[in-house]
Amino acid sequence: MDPLPHADPTAVADLAAAIRRLSKGSVLVIGDAMLDRYVYGQVARLSPEAPVPVLNVQRELAMPGGAGNVVRNLGALGAAAAFVSVVGDDQAGADLTGLIGGQPGLEPWLLVQGSRITTVKTRFVAQGRAMQGFHLLRADREDTRPIHPKLVERMLRIARDAMAATSVTILSDYRKGVLAGDIPAQLIAAAAKMGRRIVVDTHGADHARYAGADLIMTSARDVGVSVEMPVEGDAAVAAAATVLRERHGFGAVLVTRAEDGMTLVDAQGSRHLRAEATEVFDISGTGDTIVATLAAGLAAGLELRMAARLANIAGGVVVGKVGTGVVRESDLLAAISPPGALRKIVGQEVAAERAERWRRNGWRVGFTHGWFDPLTPGHVHLLDQARGACDKLVVGLNGDAGAPGRGDEPLQPEAVRAARLASLPCVDLVVVNEDASPAALLRMLRPDVLANAADRPPGQADGDDLVQEWGGRVMLADPLPEAAAE
Repeated sequence: MDPLPHADPTAVADLAAAIRRLSKGSVLVIGDAMLDRYVYGQVARLSPEAPVPVLNVQRELAMPGGAGNVVRNLGALGAAAAFVSVVGDDQAGADLTGLIGGQPGLEPWLLVQGSRITTVKTRFVAQGRAMQGFHLLRADREDTRPIHPKLVERMLRIARDAMAATSVTILSDYRKGVLAGDIPAQLIAAAAKMGRRIVVDTHGADHARYAGADLIMTSARDVGVSVEMPVEGDAAVAAAATVLRERHGFGAVLVTRAEDGMTLVDAQGSRHLRAEATEVFDISGTGDTIVATLAAGLAAGLELRMAARLANIAGGVVVGKVGTGVVRESDLLAAISPPGALRKIVGQEVAAERAERWRRNGWRVGFTHGWFDPLTPGHVHLLDQARGACDKLVVGLNGDAGAPGRGDEPLQPEAVRAARLASLPCVDLVVVNEDASPAALLRMLRPDVLANAADRPPGQADGDDLVQEWGGRVMLADPLPEAAAE
């Protein structure tokens, strides 16, 4: 088992250096694209028509899923990617094409097949203290038949060209028809001829279809079914994976084992990677994150075992996010860094993900903002009151870039101001905001409570009207008593 790296500065430095290399590679993804929809709302009553909850819909999100989520994760890591898949000639296919096409650093090849249904997974999620992010229902709309033979020929031609221009190819097989029949075998043969690596993420026990792949990622359950061997415990999993590897000529087998972590079996033997998750909110798309990180590492020239280590850390991070999440370089660096106040300082996208996670857990999210230059007892008094009005407090810190509009330079740079705010027990996150207005940050965070100083009455403070659009409220903090301020 690999120990946590926190106690070993050298191990942390090696991991950090490897993480920063993940953006250097190029990866081709071929597989089943789908559209993930999330419908969020509140549940306050049961339907009089049947014993089912009534979801009062408040907002909806859509994002690429399946192989599309693998591509999202590659983009989040900064790796260049190409994507070959098939969608239906329908609105969902158009929506999915637009979402994927908007990702930077990606070359998409989404082929359209007439009369085919684009796979859509719609999850209905209840939020709030009573339900705590409970998944009420998932509704799937899909066509799992193999794609049309003429489209197969075109897809293979495009895939071979894209394979030649990238370092590693991922086959993301969700069994929705894109990689049906002998398509994987043809792609694996083409990769071998070009000297390119193939990484397979499969959802099923028919591993023979991927014979000769450089690495196959599969669940412990599917390994057990495939080789008809027990898979309880490290030794049993390693033995079964070894048989699987030798039977089908795989370069390596990576076995995912949920809360037991992962086991890697290659020519050097077996290695067990314990689960890295500290809290689990949503397992949706975890395998996509793992295979994307693994392939990005291999494409960047990392050794397989280091790439697997990073993939395991990434899996531990993404299960702590809400919905089909992605992992960024900053997430991985934070995961390997020693615990401390500075981990509270995050980017805007990470803050938005964390706020969504807190809301899903039934916690009220508060927000306040300012220069805090320097941090005064009055500021601390405001922050204490703001934290008392919510469960988690996010502080938007005006960055140095906004100083010229202020009329003078800040007394302290943003790094110092952020560190001092992060050291306060009442502050849960600090986010630097370079905009003159907090409006964009407020829209990302959607706080339940906006805290302002009492000398800034409602209607005159930035964001008052905005936060009320989604049912939030404005709180006015009382000024620090003069005696305490002296």
